Amino acid sequence: MNTRRLLAPALRSMTTATLAVSGYIHAQLYLDGYRFIPVIGPLFLLQAGASFALAALLLIGTPPLLLRTAAAGVALGALGGFAASRTVGVFGFTEHGLQPEPQAVLSLLAETGTLLLLAIWQVVMTRQPRVARAPVRTPDWATTRTPPD
Repeated sequence: MNTRRLLAPALRSMTTATLAVSGYIHAQLYLDGYRFIPVIGPLFLLQAGASFALAALLLIGTPPLLLRTAAAGVALGALGGFAASRTVGVFGFTEHGLQPEPQAVLSLLAETGTLLLLAIWQVVMTRQPRVARAPVRTPDWATTRTPPD
């Protein structure tokens, strides 16, 4: 049984799920009031749309490296925006702690999970299968020699 053959679809499905969860959370926050925040509202909508689109593309089939890189970029962008909004602010918008609750924690888990799954997936996809080494042969001269008298 080839574990690599079974692992790739499982990783694809789990990555799709974490991207969809992140998209859902950002869409929900957008509808719950973030849409009224200048610049931030449209960015939440963009992040939700990108997450849903990438999740759908991942679900369709085995993606190329570019698609996995885009998914990592969306997750990193969301995590970067989260960190910036709690430290220096983003376009004048700041939040504190893990608010809004529970979406902040769920979003962190989904985006971190996306990055972790993509990293595992990349390692699985690039790892070369072990090639069986040819058995060591005894040289012909060693087997044809006659014993000393």
